[in-house]
Amino acid sequence: MITRRQFAASAPYWVASPLALSGCSQEPAADGYEAVAARIWQSGAVTGRSGAALGRELVRHATLAPSSHNTQCWRFALDGNGRSITVLPDLARRCPAVDPDDHHVFVSLGCATENLIQAALAHGLKGEAQFDPTGDAMRVALEPTRAQTTPLFTAIPARQCTRGNYDGKPLSVEELALLQRVGSSDTVRLLLLTERAAMEQTLDYVIEGNTAQLADAAFVKELKAWIRFNGADAVRTRDGLYSVCTGNPNIPSWIGDLTFRWLLAPKGENEKAARQVRSSAGIAIFVGQAADKAHWVEVGRCYERFALQATALGIRNAFLNQPVEVSALRPPFAAALGLTGQRPDLVVRFGRGPVMPRSLRRPVEAVLV
Repeated sequence: MITRRQFAASAPYWVASPLALSGCSQEPAADGYEAVAARIWQSGAVTGRSGAALGRELVRHATLAPSSHNTQCWRFALDGNGRSITVLPDLARRCPAVDPDDHHVFVSLGCATENLIQAALAHGLKGEAQFDPTGDAMRVALEPTRAQTTPLFTAIPARQCTRGNYDGKPLSVEELALLQRVGSSDTVRLLLLTERAAMEQTLDYVIEGNTAQLADAAFVKELKAWIRFNGADAVRTRDGLYSVCTGNPNIPSWIGDLTFRWLLAPKGENEKAARQVRSSAGIAIFVGQAADKAHWVEVGRCYERFALQATALGIRNAFLNQPVEVSALRPPFAAALGLTGQRPDLVVRFGRGPVMPRSLRRPVEAVLV
C-alpha cells in the first residue's frame, strides 16, 4: 500500500544553496504549506453536526488515512438520508507500475473505511461495513448509538507514516500485545517481528526488492510523477509525496526533475533502508486469509487500527513494501516467514521517533460523488 518511497537527496548541498531557497513556497502565509497542513490535520468537534454536514465531516476523517504514494485513490458517496456512506475506488489514481493488480488501492479503501467508522462512533453512529463485489465498494451502514471518543479516533489527526530513523528501543510486552490485538481479525493475521535476526532477514528482501524497483524505468517514472519537490507544488495538488516529509529539502521543481534519477540511487536508498530498519523496534507483517479485494480491504482496516493504536502510544510506523510489491519476491519472502502458499500484504516498521512534516489531502468536495 501502501508505499511511500523516498528519493535520496544531497541535503547539505541543497540546503546551503540559494537555489534551494528559491524553491520555498512564496504564497501568502494563509495559503502556505504549514497553514494548509494545519487546517487539514486539525481535530474536529464531535458535536453540533448533523445530516450532510456530519457526512462531510466523516469523509474528512476518512481522507486522513494513508494511501499508496498519497494518491488518495478513493471516492465517497453520501446517502441522502444519512444512513450510509459508500467508499469507492478512484481508478484514475491507481499506480499500475507499483500496484498492477490494485492491491494497494483496496488496502487504502480499508484504511479510509476504518477512519470513517472510528469517526462515526465518536459522533454517535455505529458503522457496519460490508464489501460489495458488484461495485468493488465498501458500504458503511450507519445507525445511532452512544457516542464514544476512542483513543483510535483521537489519534486520527496525529497519525502519519513517519519515514525517518527511530530510536532503536524495544516496545514493552504490553504495547506489543495491544498492537497485536487491534491489528488482527478473523481473516487477517499479524506477524510482529522483534528479533534482530528476523528483522535482518526481512531487510534482505527489502533491499532486493528496492534494487529491482529502481532498475525498472516504469516504476521510477511513476514514482517521480507523485513527488512534490516543494511546498508550493504540494499545496497546488494536495496529494503525492512532499519531499520535506522524508527529511529532504524544499527545492524548485525543475531541479528535482533534472536530478531525481541521479539522486534515486540504489546504493543510497538501500543504505537508508538499512538504517531505518535497524533503528526500528520491530516489523509488522499483515497477511490476509485470501488474495482478493474483500480481504485486501480488511487488511487495510487492520493496518489502520494498528497505526492509530501505535499513534495513541507514541509509536511511529512506515511502510517497507518492496518484498510484497515485487511479484517474484513474494513466494520466497512468504516461505521465509513460514507462510508458504499465502500472500504477505503489508510490511511495516515501527518504533519511537520524531514527528515529520505532514502530507496534504484534497478537499472533501474533490472526493465526493
